Amino acid sequence: MNDLDPIDRRLIAATQAGLPLVEAPYAQIAGQLGLTEAEVIYRLTALLDLGIIRRIAVAPNHYALGMTANGMSVWDVEDAEAETLGAQVGALDFVSHCYLRPRAPVWRYNLFAMLHGSSRGEVEEKRAILRDLLGPACRADDILYSTRILKKTGLRLRDG
Repeated sequence: MNDLDPIDRRLIAATQAGLPLVEAPYAQIAGQLGLTEAEVIYRLTALLDLGIIRRIAVAPNHYALGMTANGMSVWDVEDAEAETLGAQVGALDFVSHCYLRPRAPVWRYNLFAMLHGSSRGEVEEKRAILRDLLGPACRADDILYSTRILKKTGLRLRDG
């Protein structure tokens, strides 16, 4: 991270709390930094390509949107089918996050999908849809319900 040029450091500092909620957020950031909108987009794309920034995405407050039942569904699916099935699960409009993770000695699950709803019953209906989609490749599943919202933050630069 020390190899960042001063402009990239200023760009990260200007966006680390999130993009402004305006019609043209990149143009607004460009104006603050004395850059063009195209330069901001180019630099952010380069930071993504280098892996310095993992992604640029919306991090909604699901509770404020009325989705007070939030559960991380976890699935033990056949390793040979996990990537294909994970892509199908991640493409569903009611799945906000979908990850493949290595199994741990005490944790058998390798596919994770975040589900949201206005009630646990709604989330369980969505979980049943996933169970049907995964079919016989799924050996077990569970769900971990959120009990509170955690502070979400992006990349932070330390001074020095």
